[in-house]
Amino acid sequence: MVAAVTAFLANARVAGAPSVYGDAELISRSHADPEAFAELFDRYAPMLYRYVSRRLGPEVAEDLVGETFLVAFGKRGKYDLAHPDARPWLFGIVTKLVARHHRSEAARYRALRRSPVDGAVESPADAVAAMVTASAVRPLLAEALAALPRRDRDVLLLVAWGDLSYEEVGQALGIPVGTVRSRLHRARRKVRAALGDTNPLSGDPREEA
Repeated sequence: MVAAVTAFLANARVAGAPSVYGDAELISRSHADPEAFAELFDRYAPMLYRYVSRRLGPEVAEDLVGETFLVAFGKRGKYDLAHPDARPWLFGIVTKLVARHHRSEAARYRALRRSPVDGAVESPADAVAAMVTASAVRPLLAEALAALPRRDRDVLLLVAWGDLSYEEVGQALGIPVGTVRSRLHRARRKVRAALGDTNPLSGDPREEA
């Protein structure tokens, strides 16, 4: 079912110029024209795939991204059209789906911790993504991420790998911005300590002192 929905969304939009409609308008239009929803897949499937791949590996990423859009399509009637950007909504859905695979995520971090270091970096989006595969840091960071409470890890990785703002993380997870800040501060502090006080988000302009 997930594969069928993914194929539909990937192929539904007629080839040509990208849509000029914003996310909220596409969701609204999709009630009368379901194929309009395919534009959201075009826009956001690649970034969701990268996010899930880093957390769970590429083996399950495609299925989870497909399931994300299946859930989103089913819940589009409840989407708050006052939010023009659908990214936080989609990242919130996929993060909940990732939570169902918490054992797989922990196993992935254990594997990274034990794996030989090759220094290869695949499409890093930020400093943390680079550090996961950096020769000197990967095992320590994998261990630090595995040790974080899931709620703190979700916030840290939505900022680092999802490139969401604090406000967008709050919207994605349904929590106040103050809670986002406190969880992020706690997660960064623990990861810094595990890395010998190295800042895992040294390139993040939003980093707090």
